Amino acid sequence: MDEPPSQPLLQVLSGINPMVVISLAVIFLLLIISGLVSASEVAFFSLKPDDLDRCRDRNSKSDRAIIDLLNNPRQLLATILIMNNTVNVGIVTISTFLMWELAGTRRPEELIVLGVTLAVTIAITFFGEILPKVYATKHNISMAQLMAGLWRILIALFKPVATPLMKMSNLVEKRFEKKGYQATVEELHQALEIATSTDETTREEKEILKGIVNFGTITVKQIMQSRVDIAAVDMEKNYHELVDYIRGYGFSRMPVYRETLDKVEGVLHIKDLLPFIDREPGFKWQSLIRPGFFVPETKKIDSLLKDFQEKHVHMAIVVDEYGGTSGLITLEDVIEEIIGEINDEFDEAGQKFQRLDELNFIFEGRITLHDFCKALDIPADTFDDVRGESESLGGLILELNEGFPAVGDRIAYRQFTFTVESLDKKRIRRVRVTISE
Repeated sequence: MDEPPSQPLLQVLSGINPMVVISLAVIFLLLIISGLVSASEVAFFSLKPDDLDRCRDRNSKSDRAIIDLLNNPRQLLATILIMNNTVNVGIVTISTFLMWELAGTRRPEELIVLGVTLAVTIAITFFGEILPKVYATKHNISMAQLMAGLWRILIALFKPVATPLMKMSNLVEKRFEKKGYQATVEELHQALEIATSTDETTREEKEILKGIVNFGTITVKQIMQSRVDIAAVDMEKNYHELVDYIRGYGFSRMPVYRETLDKVEGVLHIKDLLPFIDREPGFKWQSLIRPGFFVPETKKIDSLLKDFQEKHVHMAIVVDEYGGTSGLITLEDVIEEIIGEINDEFDEAGQKFQRLDELNFIFEGRITLHDFCKALDIPADTFDDVRGESESLGGLILELNEGFPAVGDRIAYRQFTFTVESLDKKRIRRVRVTISE
């Protein structure tokens, strides 16, 4: 027959508060849950493409659940983080309650506070983080299979909380990504000024380096040829009219439109006409039209360059927010932003401006503000405060003058004086630019 417990042991057991026992049990349970959550995070996000392929091949219920969860990894990660933080807060809260229960019967309180704090920190770090993550790293597939079904349920439960948090994080992420990129460009400009301050660097090399730095910040609208400068072909022309029209321009590619330039049907490559050069006026040349490539005004030219390379095209039609044709851009226009001007079929002979002396220049009104600033070697944002929606020098003058100027009118802004030299109907054709010292 067993001997009854000794009197001192009975006194100890009878003196324990039941809430202390319950608190310890709940903390132990929460530590297990914390470990499973941490293990799940490592298990799911350490799966390699080969592991996912094997899951698809097996096609079991748990494998399908894994694939479904990883189709939306941000949702899964948000739920895991919410669950993990909730559990850890629970552990800290109950530990605090336990601390005060013990402090009410024993002294000194400072030692109890310190002991419980250290114990909770060590327990969460070791049992809730390190140990489960080490295990999950070695057994990621089995752990993911074990927890996949449970996480599908938890995602549904926590969706009302996770969804708004994800939207907020996306907004913050986009904001900081944009600011970070701009800061990087500024730092690159500063580094460029330092690196090219010696006489060993030529002007051409400096311009190329500046072009590379600015390349990712330039939009299509800033460098495109405007709508009024596009040489396009009407689909209704007969073959002989088409040939005469092409000879008048000498381009190798031309957009083709129906009725109006807002209805561009495609692009005609002049080389495609060579085998049919002697055909009759009734020849259906429209069958040679190739599909057009359309891009928005806001597209960055670094992205456009990739599209040109992938699609093997050299020309894009630029459309505005309403779908109308606003301009045209070519591969050469994009490359010129890095290496400088290329005198090709799309450019008029000579420079786009004439230097009279160090402080006086003659510019075409249609030159883009981007090219204008490059020609004068001034910051690209010099006229941002007054340019409005204009992208050309002529448009800037209209903004500054608040009306259509006459020949000889002078418009001043900062150190610049713009004198209208010639007009073409309702278009500013040539402008004299004087820079005051």
